[in-house]
Amino acid sequence: MKIQIKRVYEAIGAADGKRILVDRLWPRGVSKAQAQLDFWPKELTPSNALRQWYHEDIEQRWDEFQRRYQAELAEQQEALQQLRDLARQEKVTLLTAAKNAGKNHAEVLKRVLEV
Repeated sequence: MKIQIKRVYEAIGAADGKRILVDRLWPRGVSKAQAQLDFWPKELTPSNALRQWYHEDIEQRWDEFQRRYQAELAEQQEALQQLRDLARQEKVTLLTAAKNAGKNHAEVLKRVLEV
């Protein structure tokens, strides 16, 4: 599979392949024309309740956030499979506005897709 993660604020690259926004909320300061998205599968983003809970204490809640988000993703098998199939055919870039490169939902989603 060819899956990478980028911040939605980074420059668009020729190697991005399909550009998929994986945030529930639209990123501030980015127009739809600037983002050049191919997909925005909101069903694969963390629920509002989970997202808000996690952002209250990112460092302390990371492990539990991963478990809870994986449980939410487990209920979205069809959408996950569609994204897996796409990533097997061509490069996919998961886009997020998250600042923390190592501890964000896009990292969890990427690991789930690669299984």
